[in-house]
Amino acid sequence: MPDTIATGLTASEIHELKNFGGRLTALGVNFAVCDFEGRPLLLCKTGAFETDPARLAKIAHDCLKHPDKKDKPQDDSSAVSRYISSVLVPLTGEKKQTGIAVVIDLGNTLDMNNQQQSHLLTELLRFFVEKFTAGRKSIEQMDMISSELAQTYEELVLLYKISTNMEIVEPDANFLQMACDSLTEIVGVEGITILQEKTVDDKSRFILVAGAGVIDIDDRTTLLLHSRLQEELNKGKEVLLDSDFDGSFKYEWPKNIHNIIVVPLTSKVKTHPSQDTGYKQPLTARVIGMLVAINRLDKPDFDSTDAKLFTSVASECAVFVENNRLFGDLKELFIGSLKALTRSIDAKDRYTRGHSERVGFISKWIAEHLAEEEGLDQEQIQKIYLAGLLHDIGKIGIDEKLLCKTGRLTAKEKNRLRMHPSIGANILSGIRQMRDIIPGVLNHHERVDGKGYPAGLKGNQIPLMGKIVGLADCFDAMTSERVYRDTMSVDKAIAEIENRLGTQFDEKIATVFLKSDILHLWDLMQEGAVKTYGTDDFTQYGSAAIGTLIT
Repeated sequence: MPDTIATGLTASEIHELKNFGGRLTALGVNFAVCDFEGRPLLLCKTGAFETDPARLAKIAHDCLKHPDKKDKPQDDSSAVSRYISSVLVPLTGEKKQTGIAVVIDLGNTLDMNNQQQSHLLTELLRFFVEKFTAGRKSIEQMDMISSELAQTYEELVLLYKISTNMEIVEPDANFLQMACDSLTEIVGVEGITILQEKTVDDKSRFILVAGAGVIDIDDRTTLLLHSRLQEELNKGKEVLLDSDFDGSFKYEWPKNIHNIIVVPLTSKVKTHPSQDTGYKQPLTARVIGMLVAINRLDKPDFDSTDAKLFTSVASECAVFVENNRLFGDLKELFIGSLKALTRSIDAKDRYTRGHSERVGFISKWIAEHLAEEEGLDQEQIQKIYLAGLLHDIGKIGIDEKLLCKTGRLTAKEKNRLRMHPSIGANILSGIRQMRDIIPGVLNHHERVDGKGYPAGLKGNQIPLMGKIVGLADCFDAMTSERVYRDTMSVDKAIAEIENRLGTQFDEKIATVFLKSDILHLWDLMQEGAVKTYGTDDFTQYGSAAIGTLIT
């Protein structure tokens, strides 16, 4: 019966060896599986005779040490050897102290002149070892493929995660940090960082914007990284790889760096037309950032597989950064166009210059102070700001002479002038992204007592946006010089609003406005409303507000 003493083999391999040993014992021979020291890992015996342990150990040891003598008789003093051996698992390791041999003991009762049976058993053992070795290699290959597939799957999940998080309204730093964190989940490194090109004090510099782990990069190192990466790119390389694993570094690095990978984030740049031909030259790549990682943890160096993954991640990051830049340009173009349009309307009347921007600013002020009570989020506040900015856009359809008339208006002229909210709403209705701000433009002259225009809406019939913009419009009109009256003081304007609570103005909204720091608001308006009551640039706020419409 098979007797398992110890094993360094897998369960399936032990089972295969037991079956083979069992078949050999049926032929009247013993079968042993031994390690380098001759210790039997598996011993299958017929029970008819005993195998000498010392002799078995020597044969196994010699077989593994001299594999060229495998499958040959191990006792040259006889015409037929008692023992037949072969290497099952070759010696491995630096000291070659691991390996497995298989031995057949023909026993004392074998007819020593029967060489044919010995040769048959030798061939049988050789065929079995070849089959066993092929099976083991297949399993190793399957394990390797399985590991590679698992790694590839994780890499695909990483790239999918990065690509699906490309929200252009998200700051660059948030997205790039997510990329770093996700990359370190599947690639073991001591430290990783992303450096992005920024303009600081009118100078272009690479600034650390995201990172994970332990990595120390100062200004000097940043310059070295960029120059050395550019040198590799000029040689046609896609990344900078350097290591002391196979010898000395190509470049000199700080002592704590043993291997490093630097991958560029690139942007395509248009070149100027050639002076010789007049034709544009091909787009060229410009480095706008660097993905840097140091000291691979689970293997001695960064390899080509790492380079491909890091390049893919860097490409996604570069696309995001570039799209965000282009989106920023689009927002600035859009808000610039809107402001140019509103200024052209304001310019029709010297008394209303800057009125639209101020109403947008005051509308934002009111909305922010009302946000908690009304549950307004930042996107809604930004849309209210835009409604205030564009509230008078319909005046583009009103005759300039009527807008600037100094005398009393006729009933017909009043009716014509009161059409500007409807005209503005019609203009914006043709722009899909602007439809959410139409209620503010259309209803900013409605009154809660129903005496407003164009529809004579009452109370809650008037949209919140229309009530806010209407209050902002009146406050600026009161505190600005008009053709038909002088400027009101802030105190008088506040008193006027208090007197019109519940008639012209919504009591709740106007009360919130009156409780706010109106004197501070007034100071900001006198400064040209350049800054909000934080540190954000007002122009940037306009671009952010546009972002809510075109995303």
